[in-house]
Parts: sequence; structure tokens; C-alpha cells
Amino acid sequence: MEFEDDAFVLSARPFGEAGAIVELLTARHGKYAAHVAGGASRRMKPFLQAGAAVTVRYRARVSDQLGSAVLEPVGEGPSALFDDALALAGLSAAAAVAAGALPEREPHPGAYLAFEALANALALIDDWPAVFVRFEAGLLQELGFGLDLSRCAATGATDDLVYVSPKTGRAVSRAAGEPYRDRMLVLPPFLLSSQSRLAAGDVGAGLTLTAHFLEQFIFNPLNRPLPPARLWLVDRLSDAGRL
Repeated sequence: MEFEDDAFVLSARPFGEAGAIVELLTARHGKYAAHVAGGASRRMKPFLQAGAAVTVRYRARVSDQLGSAVLEPVGEGPSALFDDALALAGLSAAAAVAAGALPEREPHPGAYLAFEALANALALIDDWPAVFVRFEAGLLQELGFGLDLSRCAATGATDDLVYVSPKTGRAVSRAAGEPYRDRMLVLPPFLLSSQSRLAAGDVGAGLTLTAHFLEQFIFNPLNRPLPPARLWLVDRLSDAGRL
């Protein structure tokens, strides 16, 4: 089995004296793990950081075997963010969420495109936390658990949508949801329109929203918690006053 593809590194761990097992999110083949010879070397380590863009040449004798890969870096990768610890935390959190949520060897091009959009947005200091929320919403969509924010689940209204049902993931209007507001999730306007300006609390509401459904539909059924890197990101955004 052989293929060549664009990919993002999700994780890497040492293997043997000089190698590494690298987990990759590929554009057309999904999530793959592979052995990278020399992956523990000083030359390779900068290119194996979570979120690094690479071209991968993968090869395995049989389809269910752990194969080997040759990686070529694309662009600067995470090193371009070394002066922005918060953006690096965002990239690490996205890689951890994708690694934990996506099944092995199952094509999910939408997940790759969502990750790529986030990686490209990390240089936009004011915008990327909202893009991170959209990345997680896109991941849910790709895995079949997309939020339905098109109209109110109770009335069918398409305006004044301010809540999301925690059970169904469907939008609820202000009027219909007001009696149950304590049980509802807040729907930040930027998830309804990319033209909406971010207000205080919007990013925090978005992260709470996507975390709820990631846990409910993906991580809890796998008996896994949300990745620590994702929890740390929320703490760091809170400390920076970015929620």
C-alpha cells in the first residue's frame, strides 16, 4: 500500500533509538500513524511539532500494518508562531482534538480543510479563537454530528436565534427558549454569520457549545475526556481576557 498526500502532524512520540511514531491528518486518506525513520533527530524534530504542515509519502506491506513514512516540511509551520504562545496553544489543542475525535484511516477531507483554515488564521491575533470554535463545529459536522443553526427547533423562525438545545444541537429563538434559558447553551452570533463582530463572551460561549457536543457525541462514547490541551487552551484564553 502506497500513497502521497498533504498532511498536518497531530502528534509524534519517540520509537526506538532514532525513530518516531507520527500521527498525521492527511487531506485525502484521513488520520494515519506511521513510523518515521530519524524522527527523533534534531533535524526532524522541528518538523514534527503538532500542527506542522508536511507532504507525506506513506508505504506499508499490507493495509492493516503500521507503515513507514517520509515527510517533507511545507512552509514554516509552528515555528512561525514561536512569539505567540497563545496561538501555539491553539494549534496544539486543535491537533489534540482532531487526534482524539477522528477514526483511523477513514477519509475526512472536511476535517483537513477545517484544520487548514485554522492553521492559516492563527496569524490573525484577534480572529483565530473564533475560527477555533468554527474548526470544532466543522469537525462535528464532518463526523455526522453537525449543529442545526438554520432555524428555531420549536417555532421554525429564522431570526433572533440565541440558544442551542443541549440535547439536539438545534437552534432555539429567544422567545421560545426564554422559559428554559438556564438549561440552554448560548449561541454566539459569529456561528450564524461570519460578518458578525465578536462581543465579550462570544468565544467562551462558542467553546462551551462545541465542548458540550464533542463530549456528548464523540469523546464520552469512546470513554475519553476532552484532551488536556483543549482544557489548557480555555484556561489560557481566560487568563488573557480573550473569552
